[in-house]
Amino acid sequence: MMRLDVVTIFPEYLEPLNVSLVGKARARGQLNVQVHDLRSWTHDRHNTVDDTPYGGGPGMVMKTEPWGEALDEVLADGYETGSHAPVLVVPTPSGRPFTQELAVQLSECPWLIFTPARYEGIDRRVVDEYATRMPVHEVSIGDYVLAGGEAAVLVVTEAVARLLPGVLGNAESHRDDSFAPGAMASLLEGPVHTKPPVWRDRGIPEVLLSGHHGKIARWRRDEALKRTTANRPDLIERCEPGAFDKKDREMLSILGWEPDPEGEPHGRFWRRTGGVEE
Repeated sequence: MMRLDVVTIFPEYLEPLNVSLVGKARARGQLNVQVHDLRSWTHDRHNTVDDTPYGGGPGMVMKTEPWGEALDEVLADGYETGSHAPVLVVPTPSGRPFTQELAVQLSECPWLIFTPARYEGIDRRVVDEYATRMPVHEVSIGDYVLAGGEAAVLVVTEAVARLLPGVLGNAESHRDDSFAPGAMASLLEGPVHTKPPVWRDRGIPEVLLSGHHGKIARWRRDEALKRTTANRPDLIERCEPGAFDKKDREMLSILGWEPDPEGEPHGRFWRRTGGVEE
């Protein structure tokens, strides 16, 4: 069972951890989630967790003392109850991008501790101190700034929890995810359809009704190439050439891609000027 601790000044923000897949994983004992109020480790009547920054500047910085006491107690409790190998996850706009690859890596850890900050962030000495005791991942969920790190905790937790054994009803469900490790890792998933076959005069592609598994797989692959070209062409540019077979290369050519002239026939692809051919 994975243990997950979150230290925050807004415990109520983490209520979504009680619903959906994460909530079910908690109920089944696959995930032990502990949410802690940082203000429990303050010692003044105002429960102060922040102060002005050294060197001046706007905003406030979260203080070392509450964080240090909170993390020490969380670690002590975890060790006493049999948890081991903690990993600190620090949501921050200045962190490395959170990816499916990192989600897989974190899902293999037995114990994650999250430190969602507010204001201008946590005094850097806190992260430096605990980096001497455990691995630290400073992660960003996107190129934008939020009011605090709790939303990032929810994102990371859901991405990680669904990868835990037994959490998804179908163990194969996450293998074809967009960004999943493997040959399809650099492609977004294509469109999906279900019953009824016609809705508001809109049908579904005939190939999906054909029962021909090879043709269906090819259609899905082509649609994935189209969607990735439209929404995330950088993924195709970074993709290893060996991930594309002959049919992939034919579709990529239709979509406006060409292999690197210096690497033919197995070079990486780049976009021709003019974009996608209709």
